[in-house]
Amino acid sequence: MDGPNKNSFNVDSFLATTGPGRRIISLKAKGIAFSQGDPADSVFFLQTGRAELTVVSKRGKEAKVTLLSARDFFGEEAMTDADVFRTSTTTALIPCSTLKIERTEMLRVLHEEHAFSDFFLQFLLAKSARTEADLVDQLFNSSERRLARTLLLMAEFGQPGEPETLLPPITQKALA
Repeated sequence: MDGPNKNSFNVDSFLATTGPGRRIISLKAKGIAFSQGDPADSVFFLQTGRAELTVVSKRGKEAKVTLLSARDFFGEEAMTDADVFRTSTTTALIPCSTLKIERTEMLRVLHEEHAFSDFFLQFLLAKSARTEADLVDQLFNSSERRLARTLLLMAEFGQPGEPETLLPPITQKALA
């Protein structure tokens, strides 16, 4: 008979609690998790709420990169190198709770906990597929179809559970 389960690591518990190298940060609506140009020294996990990633060009033109939902990671560029800077700004659309995970703790848990590595890899693959779908959408669909797709994505239509009936406040400019 086998002994007790050697790997009692729980991904949901890790992402819901504070601990060495990680802390929970509450953001009010319009609160900023990090700004473009800041040192990228941590990864964030959006526990609750909605947020957006934006970039500003050298000429001052702002563009929305993506909308974030609960259970999304963001700031993953921190994992690429120790001396990297943020390429975007993350702003809460509604009150949010985020888990800030320092780069060294993120690397440790990725190496030591296979359940977490699998969870993070699945997130990255889904994000890559979503980014590819967004690019195809931008290249080939009319503005009406893109708007409809964006609204369905924001409502999490087709996801397990009930679609969200209350969308965060968002301007027509942001939807465009």
